[in-house]
Amino acid sequence: MASLAHQRCFHHAQREAVARCPSCGRFYCRECITEHGGRVLCAVCLKAADQKRSTKGAAWISGTLQLLAGVIVAWLFFFWLGLALLSIDSRFHDGTVWSGNWLERE
Repeated sequence: MASLAHQRCFHHAQREAVARCPSCGRFYCRECITEHGGRVLCAVCLKAADQKRSTKGAAWISGTLQLLAGVIVAWLFFFWLGLALLSIDSRFHDGTVWSGNWLERE
């Protein structure tokens, strides 16, 4: 690997590189690199980091809404199942389902 002193800026071939972006690994001059969060990043990686940070909030909200929707669907399913079981006539299952000759052993 060549030293930093022999590298040129990725965007400006006539300029000497002063830093290497830790995300993409390319070398940049002073104008093309910026400090962000305690480390130097190029403009492309900085934009990607900002987009990633902004989508974290949206992902959290989306996940919470999906969880809430799942709980509501499960509750509705069991509620309607209970209503269906309550609507069955009580004479349908009067305790004689398991009686009969087929259960008795000879």
